[in-house]
Order: sequence, then C-alpha cells, then structure tokens
Amino acid sequence: MRDKRFYDFVHRQIPVFIMLSLLPGLGYLFLGWLNGIFTPAFVWYLMVIAGSIWGVTLYRNFDFDSMSEYRRNRWYRHCSGFFYAFFLLWALIFLLYVGQEAANLHYIAIFTEIGASVVASSLLSSDRRLYRPTLYILMAPLIVYFFLIGEWYGYVLSLFAGTLTWVLLYAANSSNQLLMQATYQATHDALTGLHNRQYFIEHLQKRMNTLAESGQFSFLLLIDLDHFKTVNDSLGHDIGDQLLRNVVARLQQHVPEGCLTARLGGDEFIITGRDCVDREICEREALALSEQLIARLKETYVVGPHHLYISASIGVSIISASSVNANRFIKEADIAMYEVKAKGRDGVFMFNDEMSRRVEKHLEIERLLHFALANDEITLHYQPQLDHRGRVMGAESLVRWNNAELGAVPPARFIPIAEQTGLIVELGMHILETGFRTLREWHEAGIELDQFSINISMRQFTHQHFVAQVTQLMQRYLDAGLARKLVFEITESIVAEDIHRVIDVMNQLRASGIRFSMDDFGTGYSSLSNLNRLPLDEIKIDRSFVGALDQNEGHRAMVVTILNMASILKLNIVAEGVETVEQLDFLLGHDCRIFQGYFHSRPLTQDAFAQFYRERALAPAVAE
Repeated sequence: MRDKRFYDFVHRQIPVFIMLSLLPGLGYLFLGWLNGIFTPAFVWYLMVIAGSIWGVTLYRNFDFDSMSEYRRNRWYRHCSGFFYAFFLLWALIFLLYVGQEAANLHYIAIFTEIGASVVASSLLSSDRRLYRPTLYILMAPLIVYFFLIGEWYGYVLSLFAGTLTWVLLYAANSSNQLLMQATYQATHDALTGLHNRQYFIEHLQKRMNTLAESGQFSFLLLIDLDHFKTVNDSLGHDIGDQLLRNVVARLQQHVPEGCLTARLGGDEFIITGRDCVDREICEREALALSEQLIARLKETYVVGPHHLYISASIGVSIISASSVNANRFIKEADIAMYEVKAKGRDGVFMFNDEMSRRVEKHLEIERLLHFALANDEITLHYQPQLDHRGRVMGAESLVRWNNAELGAVPPARFIPIAEQTGLIVELGMHILETGFRTLREWHEAGIELDQFSINISMRQFTHQHFVAQVTQLMQRYLDAGLARKLVFEITESIVAEDIHRVIDVMNQLRASGIRFSMDDFGTGYSSLSNLNRLPLDEIKIDRSFVGALDQNEGHRAMVVTILNMASILKLNIVAEGVETVEQLDFLLGHDCRIFQGYFHSRPLTQDAFAQFYRERALAPAVAE
C-alpha cells in the first residue's frame, strides 16, 4: 500500500544508495589501477556517476503534495529503474573482479556481492517488487560462481549462498509484512475497516493534483448520521458499533466503483466521487448519489433484538483545482452538512458561492474580532425599560462593535462567532466590567434605577471562573445596594446544559444579590418544569410575539398565556420589542407592567441614556 510514508521512505533511500556506490566505487577504481584493469573499472565508475546524477534528479523532483497520481507513479517507476541499475552495476563489478584470483580480488568481489544483497534486503524491504528481483540479480551470479569451482567446497559454498538468499528473502518478507501491517493500522479505521482521516486527506490531495492537471472535477460527500448519539446513550456503545458496521456495509454496497469511502471519526463518513469533465454533471452525480444513500441509510436496521431507525445529513463540496488545501473542501462539505442539520436533518445540501461568501465573511469577522477589545472597538448601548406609569425603571446593556473595515457589525453576527471561538469569555467580562462601571457612575450622578440588565452567554455562564470573576468585579465597582439592581439575562438554551450546575451557579450569584431573567421566552427549549426549577426572578416576552400582536391571534394568546403563567409563578415580566401604541395598550390591558422597545426609545449611549432619564423624570407620570 503506497501512502505518503512509503514514498518518503523510498525518497530517503536515493542519497543512501548514491553514497554507498560512489565512495566504495573509488576503492574499486583504485584496485583496478593497481591490478591492470583500470579501463573497465573506470568505465564502470563513469556509469556509477551517471546513475548518481540520475538519482539526484529523482531526489530533487520529488514533491508528494504537488504531484498527481500519474506523476507520482511515473516517479516511482523511474526510482525502481534507478535501484535496479545500481544493483546491476554491483553485479557487473562482481563479474569483472571475481576472475582476478591472482590478485585475490575475487574475495573482495564475493564480499561486495554479499554486502550489496544485505543492503537490498534491508533498504528495499518496503516493496517486494524491488527487493525480490534485486536479491536474485545479486545472489544468482554468486551461487553460479561457487558451483563452477568444481570442487566439493564450491558446492558447499553454493549451497550456503542459496541458503543465505533464502534467509535474506525471509527477513525482507518479514519486514515487509510488519511495514504493511503498521501502514494498514495507520491508515484504516479499526472498527469499520474503512480508510481513516489521515489517509483520506492524503488521497484527496492526490486527487486535487490530478484534477489540476486534467482540468476535471470531482465531489465530496460528508455524511453525518442523525441522532446516532441517542443510540449510544440509550442502548450502549456495543449496539452503536454494530450499527456503524451495518451503515458501512450499506455504503459499500451503493458507492460506485472508483469512489473512496472513509470514516472521519465518530458517526461521520466521507466519500470522494469519480472524475467528471463538467461541473454541472459532477453536481448532478453528487446529488443523485446523495439521495440514493439517504434513502438506503434510512431503511430499518436490525441489531440484535433492536429495530433501529436513523437518517443522515449529507454535505456536498465540488472538488476542483481552485485550492491547494485538501482540508478546505472537507470544511466546505462540513459547512454544507451543518446547513442540513440547521434545516431539520435528513437531507442534502451543496456548498455554493453564496455559502462561500458567508464563510469568508465569517472568517473575516472572526479574525478582526480577536483585535476588537485591544482596539477599543467594543462599546455598550443601553435601552431604557419603562414601567406602566412611563417611569424609566431599568436598562438593558447591549453590546456594539464598530470596526474600521467592517463598519457596524450587528450582535447577531459576531456574538455567535465569539461563542464558537471562546472569545465570548473575554468579551463577556469586558461587558460586565463596563456595565458595572456605568451603573456606579449613573448612581453617583443621581440616576437611580430599579434594575440593570446584562446578557450572559451560556459559554460564559458555565465557565469555571465565572462566579469568582463576577464577585471580583462587584467588589471593585458596586456596593451591596447596587449589586441588588443587577439582572443577568440568560436564554432558554440553559436547559440544554448541566442544569444542576447551572442552578448551583445561579444560587451562588443570587447570594450576592444578583437576579435572573429568562430572555426571549417562548422561543427555545423551556418547559414549565424546567422553568419552575430555575431560580428566576423575571421573564422577557420575545419581541417576535410582541411584534405580531397587531395581526396574529395565536401570538396574542401566547402573550396572554405567558403573562398568566408569570403571575402564577410570581415572576416579573418585561415585554421587549414594543413599537406601537396598540401593542402597548394590549399589554397594559393584560397587566404587563414593564416595557422595552422603540416605542419608548432605541438603545442609547451612556450619556444619551442619562439625558433621556432626566427628561422622563421631568415628564408627568401616567395615571394608573
């Protein structure tokens, strides 16, 4: 099996063979001069030099990562010719010197032939097509020479030479088997027998080089099994492993000849298609094969006593010569596969130009976000929260990012990226510190709020040092009275975390006076039982429900239900996204008492909020 390690090994042997021929060859040249056979020895050495020049050329022309399959095979054929040529030269010098018994050169010739055979069995053991013919080329003349002596000891030596040939072949075969076994284990998945990720990336790089020369196209299918983790968690890993083997059996039955199937890890598999002369034909073949595999993989699996049903999500990427990095196409297929997951699973999606632009934009945001805090580009705006009398009773801090290259980047764009990259922890602490400092400065300026809300990411919330960091910031900026004004807003995705740990963290922070609000309520994972378990003080009606109050009876019923539920659970409630007087009147009519939205004010800078607060303080209160 020829992988990168095999070719690298062969490549490294070229200078070894050159040195083992040039340096000892000088000795043969000197002996030839001393014993009157300089001319044939000199001609022989010239051939060694010519072969060495050939070897240097082969050595310098090798570049595994850029060579196509055809160029790599041609290079290897030339290497084989190079090795055969050198051993033929050593067989030739044996024939030239073995007849020089008067000068005892035959002893040197015999030793050299045996030494060359040992070298061949050792250095060429990675390929039996090299070392077997080479050993016969080297040892056969020696066996014949001993036999032609015509004396009993010659026959014995001939027998010993034959035995040595067998030993060298046996040793080389054993080494070859060990190398093949090690290579197989390094390039195959132990559970399924498919090629593994390492081998696949090397294979894909070779395919890309071939496509670059031919101008053709191929495709990648990245297959992820839907809900496979549920099988492992509920039935155990033994059943899960057998299910994976059954999946592989179906893939191998339906993947066309000429395609390669590999296991990337877990329940992810990847397939390369055949070469196509046209991109559109390639796309049609990829989608047709994907649909066929999805239909086959959805059929019921019988594993022991269990009848199992799973589906698959497939991302497709078209392979071309547009990139030198094999991982790029795997990443594209992975992105397309997650697009399927986001749209409900059990389907296929092809990576396209629009998605490419989105990914490039994502990467650009991720790159620049790393420098946002250092460049002082992250700021906070504050949206007022007003009670039913029109009094500013609170504020929600909202992060803003203004970059010189990107302009104003919406939080919906950069916050998910910050969460994926882990930057949200550092960013979240900056938001907390800025918010705490603002709350203290407002208090010193006579701006008294009942509550001050800050959004907390789940990744930030579950960080091991979160409680300690919040405590440290409160000690630096807030007294006990200001700490009791803090409201941390969390989303319903909290129930997808370790809920026992989440409750423990909430209780630790509540001991410092911090309250908790469930943001965007009604759009996520919450059930009434989870809502009742969490130590909440407030829920916020999502703006999507409030925005549809004017035209959607279902959303009006949902809002009324949330208000009634909050009343039963004795929770404060904030309606966000209030933009019209009709929405405000409806909420007032159903006993909602806190409002946030453009009807009252957009998010404001720190100074603009202070001015808004003072203006509202001078306005007459609305009668209850």
